[in-house]
Amino acid sequence: MKTRKFTRREVIATTSAGALGTMINWPLTSFGAGSFAKEKLAINGGTKVHSGTWPSWPVWDQSAEKEIIEMLRTGRWWRGSGEHVEEFEKKYAELMGAKRCVATSSGTTALITALGVLGVDAGDEVLVSPYTFIATYNAIFAHKALPVFVDSDPETFLLNPKKIEARITERTSAILPVHIYGLPADMDSINAIAKNSNLKVVEDACQAWLSEYRGKRTGTLGDLGCFSFQNSKHLPAGEGGAIIGNDEDLMDHCHSAHNCGRPYGKMKAAPGYPLRGGNFRMQQSQALILLSQMKRIEKDNDVRLANALYLNKRLKEIPGIVPYKPADGATRAVYHLYPFRYIKEKFNNVPKEKFISALVAEGIPAGGGYNPQNNDGLFEEAFNSRGYKRLFSESRLKQWREENHLPGNDQLCSEAVTFYQSILLGSIKDMEDIVNAITKVYENRDSL
Repeated sequence: MKTRKFTRREVIATTSAGALGTMINWPLTSFGAGSFAKEKLAINGGTKVHSGTWPSWPVWDQSAEKEIIEMLRTGRWWRGSGEHVEEFEKKYAELMGAKRCVATSSGTTALITALGVLGVDAGDEVLVSPYTFIATYNAIFAHKALPVFVDSDPETFLLNPKKIEARITERTSAILPVHIYGLPADMDSINAIAKNSNLKVVEDACQAWLSEYRGKRTGTLGDLGCFSFQNSKHLPAGEGGAIIGNDEDLMDHCHSAHNCGRPYGKMKAAPGYPLRGGNFRMQQSQALILLSQMKRIEKDNDVRLANALYLNKRLKEIPGIVPYKPADGATRAVYHLYPFRYIKEKFNNVPKEKFISALVAEGIPAGGGYNPQNNDGLFEEAFNSRGYKRLFSESRLKQWREENHLPGNDQLCSEAVTFYQSILLGSIKDMEDIVNAITKVYENRDSL
């Protein structure tokens, strides 16, 4: 099927899947237009719906190799003797609509640096989303602080702002909202609560490159924003990360902290190392890879958005399939994973794991999202350590355990199903196959 070209501005301005489908001439047929009730499921020996391949990731541009080889031959491999990391920082800040960027060795080290610069210290508490990758919590533990979970909203997949204030204590120093899967959190509500309680806000935007909240890029809405460039990400370099912000003093301190504590920018010159810091620097080779990958990220995100909006429109017509609901103020998601909720009661109580297996058999790669990580062993390992027993009273840790019941997050983890981001780089036929495969499973749910 040939489709007309459309601009990035047209895609962003589109607010409904129906309008987008009309704009690019994609059919948006209703559920039930075709029947699969007489077809055997692939998991039971039938023919699978999707027999082709899916786009691979990451995608390498060979034109970038010449500059990388030249850099390697010079021996200027680290940022202290080269120019490419600084070039990336300038271009990434411009892309994200921020004044400054500090490139780091990973998204985790970006979070560790940002939290430290904003004053998170041993014995503090940090409010955080429970539906995220474990690195978010590990960054808090790195400062010997206590991660305090704010329950998830199952509809948005994000931290529920209505649950924040009940978790604030006299030790709370920061809020760490996560734009998980590239879905923007309700930053107006989060920032208002933070301002009223004199708390800092670090955005974990490690999966949210170019997502937008009220037309502004995520990562620019709190005190500092952090990103990851790990191999699976939309902007990949194997490993790597970044901190962005608009406060010159904070960004100078971020640069210092990620570079062993050396003074930087307008910081007062001093002999030696006046600030505690670590070696969290990005390498020249990573920067060059990222500069190459930046050439494709906006176009790729437009394709993902168009395909995601198409799936939103089609999948919500299937009983028991509930696409994610944007948070208040979210204007553009970037879909590091495409998420929806599977309501097993509509599928005759077929377990989610069996539903996913049936989809995979039909040629549709799918996963189950995050587990309830607030129950992982690392929390008890930390709380039983000598350090945490010194920093937090037995009564406070007992209270943490008693409050570690997150019904919204438990529901989300039990219902979430996801598709990896490169699937959204597929064709309209690929998206139709996804819809048809789920429809086929629904119509044959009795045979599972």
